[in-house]
Amino acid sequence: MREPVELRRQRIMGVVESRGPVKVSVLAAELDVSVVTVRRDVEELTRAGRLRRGHGVARPLREPAGAAAAPAVRGAEPAGEGGAVALVVPERHSYLYETLHGARSVLEEAGIRIALHIAPQSAGAERPLVERALADGARGLLIAPRWRHALSEELDYGWLADVGVPTVLMERRPRPGSALHALDSVCSDHWYGVHLAVEHLVSLGHRRIVLAARDDSPTARTVRAAFAGIAAERPDVEDWTVVLSSPNAVPGPGPAGAGQAPAVSPGSVGHAPDLAVLLRERGATAAVLHGDVDALMLVQRLAENGVHVPRDCSVVAYDDVVAALGSTPLTAVSPPKAEIGRAAAELLLHRLSGAAGAAGPVRRTELLPELKVRGSAQEVTPTTD
Repeated sequence: MREPVELRRQRIMGVVESRGPVKVSVLAAELDVSVVTVRRDVEELTRAGRLRRGHGVARPLREPAGAAAAPAVRGAEPAGEGGAVALVVPERHSYLYETLHGARSVLEEAGIRIALHIAPQSAGAERPLVERALADGARGLLIAPRWRHALSEELDYGWLADVGVPTVLMERRPRPGSALHALDSVCSDHWYGVHLAVEHLVSLGHRRIVLAARDDSPTARTVRAAFAGIAAERPDVEDWTVVLSSPNAVPGPGPAGAGQAPAVSPGSVGHAPDLAVLLRERGATAAVLHGDVDALMLVQRLAENGVHVPRDCSVVAYDDVVAALGSTPLTAVSPPKAEIGRAAAELLLHRLSGAAGAAGPVRRTELLPELKVRGSAQEVTPTTD
């Protein structure tokens, strides 16, 4: 049964008053609750005048006897790389950089140093970075592998499952039954994100929809598969098509045997066609575009070809990193990017805490995206004969 809030706060008071300043992360580990929960408790106790709050630290109103001889903050990590958490993300990936900043906020508040490693675009780039971090003494790992190909993903499964330190995957869901199936992970529910986009367009009367999406990341592959499944199962979607959002939105060169994923059927087109022509050919009135940069460029290209958003074509972008910044602000599916990083960091802190339950069952957490409506989609205008 969940511990009453007031009892938990009394326990916090007891620990802080007996020991002196205590890190929020240490309190969370000892109480077996999340850092967010303890942080909220400490804020309320501070507001009530029962504690003082420092940066990631709960302090008593008066230092206990003998506290001067003790360390200033209990639970501080040792200096140097040995106390660091390695954080590995791909280069030039603005979506995952927001996830990175979410993780950073939690780790810094917990007083844990971050060793950031940026993986170049070459296949297999993450492994040497992780090995270097481990050699330097990193005691935990947060990682978002690029995985441009299904094969490159498979090749990472073996070594990543055996890194030997607590590890949490961010925005990645490994293949069921693989060596990484039993690894902690936190990611967005992209099926639900695609559902939001399709539901919004259908509610506005759109029955013929195009998905123009990338095909060079796990998120892109999930978005493509989700759209195909959702559109195929909805009787009110009369026609649907999946195309590439740009010529360079494919996996590209990689490990032997890795190439572009098979086209999604039915109604799929493997190459990146002229979207304006495709919309006319299929009689489509709406499009879902992944990701944001490709979406903004496609909207510009449509305007150059006399197709204006939303008058002639309704658009929903997927990612919501820069979708709001276009000359036509785009309605967008917004995955909880920063929250993914925060949840992953809190899970890793739980594993590192050594508290009761820290070695408990594997956790696979999914957070739901939301739809940000900005006016780039409108109701279908009835045609008259």
